[in-house]
Amino acid sequence: MRAVLFHQFGDAPIVTDVPEPELPKGGVILQVRSTGLCRSDWHAWQGHDPGVALPHVPGHELAATIAEVDSGVRGWRPGQRVIVPFICACGNCEQCREGNQQVCTRQLQPGFNYWGSFAEYVAIPYAEVNLVALPDEIGYDTAASLGCRFATAYRAVTVVGAVRPGEWLAVFGCGGVGLSVVMIAAALGARVIAVDTNPAALSMATRHGAQHTMLASSGPSDSAGDDVAEQIRQLTGGGAAVTMDAIGAESVVQTALRSLKPRGRHVQLGLLPDQVRLDLSFLAFWELSWLGSHGMAAHDYPAMLDLVRSGAVRPDELVTGVIGLDEVAPALSAMSGAAPAGITVIHPAADPS
Repeated sequence: MRAVLFHQFGDAPIVTDVPEPELPKGGVILQVRSTGLCRSDWHAWQGHDPGVALPHVPGHELAATIAEVDSGVRGWRPGQRVIVPFICACGNCEQCREGNQQVCTRQLQPGFNYWGSFAEYVAIPYAEVNLVALPDEIGYDTAASLGCRFATAYRAVTVVGAVRPGEWLAVFGCGGVGLSVVMIAAALGARVIAVDTNPAALSMATRHGAQHTMLASSGPSDSAGDDVAEQIRQLTGGGAAVTMDAIGAESVVQTALRSLKPRGRHVQLGLLPDQVRLDLSFLAFWELSWLGSHGMAAHDYPAMLDLVRSGAVRPDELVTGVIGLDEVAPALSAMSGAAPAGITVIHPAADPS
């Protein structure tokens, strides 16, 4: 099959023929129809994820049809349309038994600790736990954004951050996950402030429900972050109830925490470096909560899919680019600079229908 492959971290990926994946016990082989190009794929390519072994095929958010099913898998058959959480849970560990598959202790992630979806086919383990039926009303390109960015945003807003109607929510970073947060939170009645360095991203945030936008400095200046935090405190009358870092940067976390009102909640979505230096002297004083959020379990997808099908949210409008495998290398390289507005999806085959 054709796939995007890199042999060294940071080197230009190539499109080449590689062996098709082997059918895992209890799993399926999927024919990839559409797969998202995510910031996390850039991190894998740069060598920031310790689970990536070389050579490697990246890609982790996908919409597909089932090509082959292991004989031990119940309830699934070839030809069905599916999406998959980027965390493939085992279904048997303590966290899985409690319903928290997004933090499965034996999880596998396509595109990170095994070859992913920038290819014509991908293997998915533990199929009965991880496959989600894709409604006919939702297209493959829309669905490709749901398994990672949109699902992560949905759970962050509704469960981890527990954002309530009327609360102020400040979102830092308006790439795919940040715009998804804006869209979902606004649809559920929150008052959303979007912060980004890209005017085009802020324009999209406004179109999808942000009541206010703030253009941040692209530099690491502490004073610039303090200015944004002060603007948010003034606008909200004392600070946001919830902040979310959808980028994963030391300076962003610091600004987000300083933007909260007393007893406010910060939700960390963006992946941070191993070490960060923050002034947290006010964390205990103001009784702030700092929460992590990482994906969503497959069994929680129906409520999100119902919201999409209702038209209350339009993740299809976040898809701003469609490319083929041959265009992945320059698209990945472009992510080394400012993140483009919206979501780019990849069609591994010429015809994704």
